[in-house]
Amino acid sequence: MISYIKNKVQSFWNGGHERTLKVKRNIIYSFLIKGGSVVLGLLIIPLTINYINKSQYGVWLTISSLVSWINTFDIGLSNGLRNKMAHSLALDEEDNIVKYVSTTYAILFIISIITFIVLVFVGSLFNWNNLLNVGNAVNFNIWPVIVITLASFCVQFMLQPIKSMLTAMHQPFMTSLILLIIQFLTFILTWVLTIFTKSSLMNLVIVVAGAPVLVFIIANIYLFGTSLKAYRPKWSAIDMKSAKSLLGTGGVFFFIQLGALIFYQTDNIIITRTLGPQEVTTFNLAFKYFSIMTMLFVIMLTPYWSAFTDAWAKKDTMWIKNSINKMRGIWIYTSLGTVLLYIFSPIAYHLWIGNTVVIPNILSLAMTLYSILACWQGIYAYALNGIGKLRLQLICILLAGIVNIPLSVILIYRLGVSGTVFANVIISIVVNFLYTRQTKLIINYKATGIWDK
Repeated sequence: MISYIKNKVQSFWNGGHERTLKVKRNIIYSFLIKGGSVVLGLLIIPLTINYINKSQYGVWLTISSLVSWINTFDIGLSNGLRNKMAHSLALDEEDNIVKYVSTTYAILFIISIITFIVLVFVGSLFNWNNLLNVGNAVNFNIWPVIVITLASFCVQFMLQPIKSMLTAMHQPFMTSLILLIIQFLTFILTWVLTIFTKSSLMNLVIVVAGAPVLVFIIANIYLFGTSLKAYRPKWSAIDMKSAKSLLGTGGVFFFIQLGALIFYQTDNIIITRTLGPQEVTTFNLAFKYFSIMTMLFVIMLTPYWSAFTDAWAKKDTMWIKNSINKMRGIWIYTSLGTVLLYIFSPIAYHLWIGNTVVIPNILSLAMTLYSILACWQGIYAYALNGIGKLRLQLICILLAGIVNIPLSVILIYRLGVSGTVFANVIISIVVNFLYTRQTKLIINYKATGIWDK
């Protein structure tokens, strides 16, 4: 029996196409690593809420949502680098990789400095306590909190290409490991705060914003000195002419990122403006709980992006079809798991956060539907991203971002905080249909017009 199991494990681990083996191994590594991240992420939330309070936690979530818009300022360079590097590796054209890497880091450094200076200057002209409707949630000026958060995101922004490089080299589990270390450091430092300091939003922000910066700096130094040494950025390799090539694909990714931010990140801002920061906490707790399944599904999807790029470059559409079919099968089990999360959500909420926050059942139901749709969308979005057919996706996500704002406001006034999730559900149904149809047309070589762009 033991011998049979051993043979089965070895067959799974060593059998199959080389590309498939890379995907399987990355999924397994990522599951092990990401499992720790999920646990730590869930533990950090009640620890944080108890350290400050529900309203201040909502303020922090809203600020981080606002500042996360900085990620769009890379104008798609990181994703452009990922596709360019994966394509070059697939065709053994490694000569240009150092040039792409060096140019990406140089441009992001310049953008980070300019972005920080401009946003600090412009932001200082506003009263952010009134803009974010914080009311009595905090009794001090939150602008310094925003500046610290802004500085943290800018530093992360210029160091983030390391994640794209690891994914392009079929090592996305390393990205998960970096995020796990960030979560662990954040948890430890937050726990230390609860023991040795009084409740302070400022202290919390310094810890939560500072931990990622420290880890990303160490990760860049370590990886470029070891496994990525051959591709480390050099001043002499910076070539602004290659920026055009990076932005050919990256420019489209920029607008997709922008649309995605409008679609996903405006929820916190809309909620805090209409219902107050305390409801932002309610919304995000439900989102965090149901993201367990979407996160697990994304772990399985992530290695496929660069694998799809590799397969498309080699015209191996059969592998792409088989991979999509496998992910659709896994999606069924993921959906059943999401339904189970909904059924047991009252018990899970009580064990997790006690009576600190009450999460309405209708919000959990909306999150269930949205999570199932988001996983389906991920299958085809990753396939299209890897193949490089982005035009229709760009149009869909930009329109979705624009429509989501008024639709969320309307439904929030009718349904409360769950209204913004139902708005996402409605839009996701339409987007999923279009992504699915486009992918099928492309891999069957039947796409024409907008479907082939």
